[in-house]
Amino acid sequence: MYQKQIEQLVVLQQVDDEILVLEEEIGKAPRELAALEEQLDGFRARKEQIEEKLNLLDEQRNKLGGEIEEDDAKIKKSKNKLMLVDNTKQYHAMMREMDSLEKLNRMREEEYEAVKEELARQAELARQVGEDMDEVQKEYDAKKTTLDERVAQAQKQLDSLQKKRAKACEVVPPPILGRYEFIRSRLDNPVIVAVEDSVCTGCHIKIPPQEYNELQKGKQILSCSNCQRLIFWSEHISQAS
Repeated sequence: MYQKQIEQLVVLQQVDDEILVLEEEIGKAPRELAALEEQLDGFRARKEQIEEKLNLLDEQRNKLGGEIEEDDAKIKKSKNKLMLVDNTKQYHAMMREMDSLEKLNRMREEEYEAVKEELARQAELARQVGEDMDEVQKEYDAKKTTLDERVAQAQKQLDSLQKKRAKACEVVPPPILGRYEFIRSRLDNPVIVAVEDSVCTGCHIKIPPQEYNELQKGKQILSCSNCQRLIFWSEHISQAS
Protein backbone atom coordinates (compact mmCIF):
# COMPACT_ATOMS: atom_id res chain seq x y z
CA MET A 1 0.00 0.00 0.00
CA TYR A 2 2.90 2.32 0.83
CA GLN A 3 4.39 1.77 -2.60
CA LYS A 4 1.11 2.61 -4.30
CA GLN A 5 0.74 5.80 -2.26
CA ILE A 6 4.26 6.94 -3.14
CA GLU A 7 3.58 6.18 -6.79
CA GLN A 8 0.37 8.20 -6.77
CA LEU A 9 1.98 11.10 -4.93
CA VAL A 10 4.64 11.30 -7.64
CA VAL A 11 1.91 11.10 -10.29
CA LEU A 12 -0.01 13.80 -8.43
CA GLN A 13 3.04 16.04 -8.41
CA GLN A 14 3.60 15.53 -12.15
CA VAL A 15 -0.07 16.29 -12.84
CA ASP A 16 0.03 19.42 -10.68
CA ASP A 17 3.12 20.64 -12.53
CA GLU A 18 1.33 20.13 -15.86
CA ILE A 19 -1.75 21.91 -14.51
CA LEU A 20 0.39 24.93 -13.58
CA VAL A 21 1.76 25.07 -17.13
CA LEU A 22 -1.73 24.88 -18.64
CA GLU A 23 -3.15 27.47 -16.29
CA GLU A 24 -0.30 29.75 -17.29
CA GLU A 25 -1.10 29.09 -20.96
CA ILE A 26 -4.79 29.90 -20.39
CA GLY A 27 -3.88 33.17 -18.70
CA LYS A 28 -1.02 34.00 -21.07
CA ALA A 29 -3.09 34.51 -24.23
CA PRO A 30 -5.30 37.28 -22.79
CA ARG A 31 -2.23 38.96 -21.30
CA GLU A 32 -0.55 38.91 -24.70
CA LEU A 33 -3.62 40.55 -26.23
CA ALA A 34 -3.73 43.13 -23.45
CA ALA A 35 -0.06 44.00 -24.07
CA LEU A 36 -0.72 44.42 -27.79
CA GLU A 37 -3.81 46.52 -27.07
CA GLU A 38 -1.67 48.75 -24.89
CA GLN A 39 0.81 49.14 -27.76
CA LEU A 40 -2.03 49.98 -30.16
CA ASP A 41 -3.38 52.58 -27.74
CA GLY A 42 0.08 54.13 -27.59
CA PHE A 43 0.31 54.24 -31.38
CA ARG A 44 -3.17 55.77 -31.65
CA ALA A 45 -2.28 58.49 -29.14
CA ARG A 46 1.00 59.19 -30.94
CA LYS A 47 -0.76 59.29 -34.31
CA GLU A 48 -3.38 61.67 -32.95
CA GLN A 49 -0.67 64.01 -31.62
CA ILE A 50 1.10 64.01 -34.98
CA GLU A 51 -2.14 64.66 -36.87
CA GLU A 52 -2.95 67.59 -34.58
CA LYS A 53 0.52 69.00 -35.19
CA LEU A 54 0.14 68.47 -38.95
CA ASN A 55 -3.15 70.37 -38.93
CA LEU A 56 -1.60 73.28 -37.01
CA LEU A 57 1.41 73.37 -39.33
CA ASP A 58 -0.83 73.25 -42.37
CA GLU A 59 -2.86 76.18 -41.05
CA GLN A 60 0.36 78.06 -40.32
CA ARG A 61 1.69 77.35 -43.82
CA ASN A 62 -1.53 78.54 -45.46
CA LYS A 63 -1.55 81.69 -43.32
CA LEU A 64 2.07 82.49 -44.15
CA GLY A 65 1.45 81.81 -47.82
CA GLY A 66 -1.44 84.26 -47.80
CA GLU A 67 0.58 86.91 -45.99
CA ILE A 68 3.47 86.50 -48.43
CA GLU A 69 1.10 86.98 -51.36
CA GLU A 70 -0.34 90.11 -49.72
CA ASP A 71 3.14 91.49 -49.10
CA ASP A 72 4.17 90.77 -52.68
CA ALA A 73 1.12 92.69 -53.86
CA LYS A 74 1.95 95.60 -51.54
CA ILE A 75 5.55 95.67 -52.74
CA LYS A 76 4.45 95.63 -56.36
CA LYS A 77 1.97 98.42 -55.67
CA SER A 78 4.65 100.45 -53.90
CA LYS A 79 6.99 100.04 -56.86
CA ASN A 80 4.32 101.33 -59.19
CA LYS A 81 3.72 104.32 -56.93
CA LEU A 82 7.44 104.95 -56.76
CA MET A 83 7.47 105.66 -60.48
CA LEU A 84 5.02 108.50 -59.91
CA VAL A 85 6.86 110.23 -57.06
CA ASP A 86 8.00 113.72 -57.98
CA ASN A 87 10.09 114.71 -54.94
CA THR A 88 13.02 113.26 -53.04
CA LYS A 89 11.35 113.22 -49.62
CA GLN A 90 8.46 111.07 -50.79
CA TYR A 91 10.86 108.87 -52.72
CA HIS A 92 12.99 108.08 -49.66
CA ALA A 93 9.88 107.54 -47.50
CA MET A 94 8.49 105.04 -49.97
CA MET A 95 11.88 103.32 -50.30
CA ARG A 96 12.02 102.83 -46.52
CA GLU A 97 8.49 101.40 -46.59
CA MET A 98 9.46 99.01 -49.41
CA ASP A 99 12.60 97.92 -47.55
CA SER A 100 10.52 97.13 -44.45
CA LEU A 101 8.01 95.18 -46.51
CA GLU A 102 10.72 93.22 -48.31
CA LYS A 103 12.52 92.43 -45.04
CA LEU A 104 9.26 91.25 -43.45
CA ASN A 105 8.49 89.21 -46.53
CA ARG A 106 11.90 87.51 -46.45
CA MET A 107 11.34 86.58 -42.79
CA ARG A 108 7.96 85.13 -43.64
CA GLU A 109 9.41 83.18 -46.55
CA GLU A 110 12.09 81.71 -44.27
CA GLU A 111 9.42 80.79 -41.73
CA TYR A 112 7.31 79.35 -44.56
CA GLU A 113 10.18 77.06 -45.66
CA ALA A 114 10.80 75.99 -42.04
CA VAL A 115 7.11 75.10 -41.66
CA LYS A 116 7.22 73.11 -44.93
CA GLU A 117 10.25 71.16 -43.67
CA GLU A 118 8.54 70.43 -40.36
CA LEU A 119 5.41 69.35 -42.20
CA ALA A 120 7.46 66.87 -44.22
CA ARG A 121 9.17 65.57 -41.06
CA GLN A 122 5.87 65.10 -39.24
CA ALA A 123 4.33 63.44 -42.29
CA GLU A 124 7.22 60.95 -42.32
CA LEU A 125 6.71 60.30 -38.60
CA ALA A 126 3.01 59.70 -39.25
CA ARG A 127 3.92 57.22 -41.97
CA GLN A 128 6.33 55.34 -39.72
CA VAL A 129 3.84 55.22 -36.82
CA GLY A 130 1.16 54.01 -39.24
CA GLU A 131 3.39 51.17 -40.47
CA ASP A 132 4.34 50.12 -36.94
CA MET A 133 0.69 50.27 -35.90
CA ASP A 134 -0.33 48.10 -38.86
CA GLU A 135 2.24 45.45 -37.89
CA VAL A 136 1.02 45.32 -34.29
CA GLN A 137 -2.59 45.26 -35.49
CA LYS A 138 -1.83 42.24 -37.69
CA GLU A 139 -0.21 40.44 -34.75
CA TYR A 140 -3.16 41.35 -32.53
CA ASP A 141 -5.70 40.08 -35.07
CA ALA A 142 -3.78 36.82 -35.54
CA LYS A 143 -3.56 36.17 -31.80
CA LYS A 144 -7.20 37.10 -31.27
CA THR A 145 -8.26 34.69 -34.01
CA THR A 146 -6.46 31.77 -32.34
CA LEU A 147 -7.19 32.81 -28.75
CA ASP A 148 -10.42 30.85 -28.32
CA GLU A 149 -8.85 27.79 -29.94
CA ARG A 150 -5.76 27.95 -27.71
CA VAL A 151 -7.79 28.41 -24.55
CA ALA A 152 -10.26 25.65 -25.49
CA GLN A 153 -7.44 23.20 -26.21
CA ALA A 154 -5.65 24.05 -22.96
CA GLN A 155 -8.91 23.79 -21.01
CA LYS A 156 -9.59 20.34 -22.49
CA GLN A 157 -6.16 19.15 -21.38
CA LEU A 158 -6.73 20.74 -17.99
CA ASP A 159 -10.02 18.90 -17.53
CA SER A 160 -8.28 15.62 -18.38
CA LEU A 161 -5.53 16.32 -15.86
CA GLN A 162 -8.05 17.21 -13.16
CA LYS A 163 -9.64 13.79 -13.62
CA LYS A 164 -6.22 12.14 -13.43
CA ARG A 165 -5.50 14.15 -10.30
CA ALA A 166 -8.75 13.12 -8.66
CA LYS A 167 -7.93 9.47 -9.39
CA ALA A 168 -4.48 9.82 -7.82
CA CYS A 169 -5.97 11.52 -4.76
CA GLU A 170 -8.27 8.54 -4.16
CA VAL A 171 -5.28 6.34 -3.36
CA VAL A 172 -3.56 8.77 -0.98
CA PRO A 173 -4.93 8.90 2.59
CA PRO A 174 -6.46 12.29 3.51
CA PRO A 175 -3.81 13.10 6.17
CA ILE A 176 -0.98 12.50 3.66
CA LEU A 177 -2.85 14.38 0.94
CA GLY A 178 -3.36 17.25 3.37
CA ARG A 179 0.36 17.34 4.09
CA TYR A 180 1.09 17.31 0.37
CA GLU A 181 -1.29 20.24 -0.30
CA PHE A 182 0.08 22.15 2.69
CA ILE A 183 3.70 21.76 1.57
CA ARG A 184 2.88 22.61 -2.05
CA SER A 185 1.20 25.85 -0.99
CA ARG A 186 4.29 26.97 0.91
CA LEU A 187 7.35 25.56 -0.87
CA ASP A 188 8.71 25.67 -4.38
CA ASN A 189 8.41 22.44 -6.35
CA PRO A 190 9.04 19.60 -5.92
CA VAL A 191 6.91 18.52 -2.95
CA ILE A 192 7.86 14.85 -2.87
CA VAL A 193 11.51 13.94 -3.48
CA ALA A 194 13.81 10.93 -3.39
CA VAL A 195 16.48 10.36 -0.78
CA GLU A 196 19.77 9.18 -2.24
CA ASP A 197 22.64 7.98 -0.04
CA SER A 198 20.72 9.37 2.96
CA VAL A 199 20.60 12.89 1.35
CA CYS A 200 17.29 14.64 0.63
CA THR A 201 17.34 15.73 -3.02
CA GLY A 202 14.97 18.58 -2.18
CA CYS A 203 17.19 20.49 0.26
CA HIS A 204 20.44 18.47 -0.19
CA ILE A 205 20.75 17.93 3.55
CA LYS A 206 21.58 14.53 5.07
CA ILE A 207 18.69 13.03 7.00
CA PRO A 208 19.26 11.33 10.40
CA PRO A 209 20.34 7.63 10.25
CA GLN A 210 17.28 6.38 12.16
CA GLU A 211 14.97 8.27 9.80
CA TYR A 212 16.86 6.86 6.82
CA ASN A 213 16.44 3.33 8.16
CA GLU A 214 12.70 3.86 8.60
CA LEU A 215 12.48 5.26 5.08
CA GLN A 216 14.16 2.18 3.59
CA LYS A 217 11.63 -0.08 5.28
CA GLY A 218 8.88 1.51 3.18
CA LYS A 219 6.22 1.26 5.89
CA GLN A 220 5.07 4.87 6.11
CA ILE A 221 5.43 8.15 4.25
CA LEU A 222 7.92 10.42 5.99
CA SER A 223 8.91 14.07 5.70
CA CYS A 224 12.39 15.54 5.61
CA SER A 225 13.11 16.98 9.03
CA ASN A 226 14.95 19.90 7.39
CA CYS A 227 12.76 21.07 4.45
CA GLN A 228 9.53 19.25 5.40
CA ARG A 229 9.10 17.79 1.91
CA LEU A 230 7.65 14.32 1.55
CA ILE A 231 10.43 11.82 0.91
CA PHE A 232 10.93 8.27 -0.37
CA TRP A 233 13.96 6.06 -0.75
CA SER A 234 15.59 6.30 -4.19
CA GLU A 235 15.49 2.49 -4.51
CA HIS A 236 11.70 2.79 -4.70
CA ILE A 237 11.92 5.21 -7.61
CA SER A 238 11.45 2.61 -10.35
CA GLN A 239 8.05 1.78 -8.94
CA ALA A 240 7.26 5.44 -8.17
CA SER A 241 8.09 6.85 -11.60
